[in-house]
Amino acid sequence: MKVIDHLQKAKKTLFSFELLPPLKGHSIESIYSTINPLIEYNPSFINITYHQEDIIYRKHESGLIVSKTRKRPGTVAISAAIKYKYPSVDVVPHLICGGFTKEDTEYALIDFHYLGINNILAVRGDPGGDPAKPKHHFLAEKNGHAYAADLVKQIAQMNKGRYLDEYIVNTVATDFCVGVAGYPEKHIESSNQKSDLKYLKEKIDAGAEYIITQMFFDNQKYFDFVKNCRNAGIMVPIIPGLKPISTLKDSKILPRVFYIDIPEELDNAISKCKSNDEAFQVGIEWSIQQSKELIEFGVPVLHYFSIGISENIRQIAKAVF
Repeated sequence: MKVIDHLQKAKKTLFSFELLPPLKGHSIESIYSTINPLIEYNPSFINITYHQEDIIYRKHESGLIVSKTRKRPGTVAISAAIKYKYPSVDVVPHLICGGFTKEDTEYALIDFHYLGINNILAVRGDPGGDPAKPKHHFLAEKNGHAYAADLVKQIAQMNKGRYLDEYIVNTVATDFCVGVAGYPEKHIESSNQKSDLKYLKEKIDAGAEYIITQMFFDNQKYFDFVKNCRNAGIMVPIIPGLKPISTLKDSKILPRVFYIDIPEELDNAISKCKSNDEAFQVGIEWSIQQSKELIEFGVPVLHYFSIGISENIRQIAKAVF
């Protein structure tokens, strides 16, 4: 089932979560061990992230060797494995601009289409790890997409049976439901919130059917974001993305990595913790309260970023769903 169908048919707030593919060389059992404790809470769909290649520096007696590697391969294979191991759950693989040409994108979409996977989250992706590029600056591949809106447009064209090779005849139209990312606290590269909403609307106008937000810890940020989206003419469902605090370092690391704010009350609670176990519990309690308030607001889905940990999400789901 498509994500948009889940949203339209739902009579209450749905549950979903996001997974990281395991590191190269690891077993898919790590994925199953994350999913299994959460299945009893009936997730409607599971997102699978995709990552650009990283730059690796290795010392060699003849000099420094720089090589590219994809540390977390297998999004297509993992999506297929989850689809067939958990038939009651829909899979939403991420597709990124970074590291992909338009042809690479088409091949990936063809693979998903063959597998019967008809949901995609289209995101530009983070900047690559090329030492020649500033870490905060994104550069598209040659003959690739620089913006998520263009990626959405390519998917929309395939949904009409239009492939890159215009001379192909008797093409089969795909049937992808496309979601995109939204930023309640503004994307780092947007000059202001108004311009950020303008770019978000471009993605919706290109064919995206729903939005999943970046993590936030203050629900008012989400409420304001929804209001601003509606005022800007963005009328699609907006799914809140939540990430429970899990370690003492999270309150320092997450703002730096994701450019988000940690509310003073939460920051103070974390600072009083003497161990990661205490911080883990504070994160669960905060997220439970966030979740309950968001349900009262009427959100269509609560979407949790697991980042390889499911015990906190299991406890939250038990208290909320």
